[in-house]
Amino acid sequence: MSRYQDLAEQTEKLITAGVFRAGDRLPSIRQACSTHDVSPVTVSQAYYLLESRGLIEARPKSGYFVRARLGQRLPEPEMSQPVGDSTQLEVSDFIFQILESVKDPSVVPLGSSFPSPYLFPLDKLGRFLASAARKLDPLATVTDLPPGNEELRRQLALRYLAHGAHVSPQEIIVTSGALEGLNLCLQAVTRPGDLIAIESPTFYATLQASERLGLKVIEIPTHPRDGVSLAALEEALRLHPIKACLFMLNFSNPSGGRVPDENKKVLLELLRRHQVPLIEDDVYAELYFGPQAPLCSKAEDSDGLVMHVSSFSKCLAPGYRLGWVAAGRYASRIQRQKLSTSLATTIPVQIALADYLKHGGYENHLRHLRRTLARQEVMLVEAVERHFPAGTRLARPQGGYFLWLELPRQVDALLLHRQALAHGISIAPGPIFSAKREFGHWLRLNFGHPDSPRQQAAIATLGQLVADQL
Repeated sequence: MSRYQDLAEQTEKLITAGVFRAGDRLPSIRQACSTHDVSPVTVSQAYYLLESRGLIEARPKSGYFVRARLGQRLPEPEMSQPVGDSTQLEVSDFIFQILESVKDPSVVPLGSSFPSPYLFPLDKLGRFLASAARKLDPLATVTDLPPGNEELRRQLALRYLAHGAHVSPQEIIVTSGALEGLNLCLQAVTRPGDLIAIESPTFYATLQASERLGLKVIEIPTHPRDGVSLAALEEALRLHPIKACLFMLNFSNPSGGRVPDENKKVLLELLRRHQVPLIEDDVYAELYFGPQAPLCSKAEDSDGLVMHVSSFSKCLAPGYRLGWVAAGRYASRIQRQKLSTSLATTIPVQIALADYLKHGGYENHLRHLRRTLARQEVMLVEAVERHFPAGTRLARPQGGYFLWLELPRQVDALLLHRQALAHGISIAPGPIFSAKREFGHWLRLNFGHPDSPRQQAAIATLGQLVADQL
């Protein structure tokens, strides 16, 4: 355990024991340095870790204060238990009907898949984009065809290196968002009628992409904190002809679960042993709340079996539709698929984001974004605990911007969705995250938008609607 973690654990024990009570001011960073003989950086990291756990809060120009322990009154959900084996998908119409509601800006966007656009440096990005358009080299319309802009791929390779992964720019293919990347990866390693493994619950776009390509899916149980079950995955690989696994290992949508680093290594070794490729949808990896990023799967990918898919849509540039695949041994296949489908990703956007990564202060932006999302998670959890009835369970995520709630079994999430819309509130009902429309009494809530009286009122209304169904 590092010194900051040790200090955080000591302080947490004092809070649990009641030495520090809710509302008490913690020692200042200077005082803590003197008391514990540590550096200001160590104290700051310890307090940041405690803040991400919801134990303390920073007040401008006042310091750090103990807050009531959140997330304990509502227990955590248990491991999911999907029913049956492989499934032929028929989900798109159902999902489109649900998603249409989140496009209305007058609706409280608790069901949205996106964080607030006001969390991103759009003005600064606009200046980089304008500069890229003005200075565009005509030859770039040819040289920046797939696999994509050379400088952007170099910058992405440097970011992988910072996370302990040696990824060559030559294996990175720039895509029009992560969703195109996922589709290209599936096309590279499957054919219609093939079977792939997905999580349960899973992101609805995974279901839509699999249905469009004529694939069958087998749902692997997941825990809302620790992600996909390794035992269930091993059993599925032994019994079924699985052609690929499509998982979110970091802050999964909708559950928010994160596969612990040690489990991630075991999972990758399991897939290596079976020679089954992993398509990893990793768009939330930069949105971790603790002081350390989760293990990058490419750092453990000795066989090139991992197709690591990500984008800037959730962490920097919503609407720019720029993603990528670090494709390992499948790079040439995916590059050809890209050329034969959409040909290229918008070239000025590639150039602009490459310049931003070099000169725009990306790390500063990410640090601010993580702190903001961690604070907003605490506020939404507090509101849910205050207003939702007994029998509600929730999982506290370690990153991302989604809360996954299990409601009492009598509650119909689809009915709740319709009732909430009538009150100007969108939610994401659980059945859209399942191939068999399970999770009928679950819902996903988005804390990617700033807390406000309007949002607090919406949570109070939702809690009453849930109570009315009991």
